Amino acid sequence: MAGILDVPKPRINCSMLSQFISRAICFVGRVEKVHPTGKMFTVMDGEGKTATVELNEPLEEELSGIVEVIGMVSNKGEIMASTYNLLREDKGIPFDLELYNEALKVIHDFPQHYPFQVAASG
Repeated sequence: MAGILDVPKPRINCSMLSQFISRAICFVGRVEKVHPTGKMFTVMDGEGKTATVELNEPLEEELSGIVEVIGMVSNKGEIMASTYNLLREDKGIPFDLELYNEALKVIHDFPQHYPFQVAASG
C-alpha cells in the first residue's frame, strides 16, 4: 500500500475539510497558536477560518508563519499531520493566503482542467 506521501493529495481549505474525511490532503495556512505540549497547533486559512493540526511527535522547533501540512482529515475535521513544511517568506514578500485561497477555488471549481486526482490502477 502506498504511503500518504506517495499518493496525490488535493489542496484544501477549512471549508473543504468535511468533504475529505479519512483522505490524504495538503493544507496551507498561517500558524495561529501552538499547544503547550507541542503536539497540536492551529492554522488559519485564506478565508480567516481555523483548523486544528495534530502531530504524532512534539515539535522540535519553533513554528510560526506559513506552513504546509500533509496529512489525513479525522472524523472530527482535524488534520492528523504526517509531515509539515515551513514556507519561508523571503525577501520581504509575504505569502498571500487570500490569493492562494482564490486559486484553490478555481482548482476545485474546474477539476477537468486541474486533474490532480489519479485513478487507482489494478
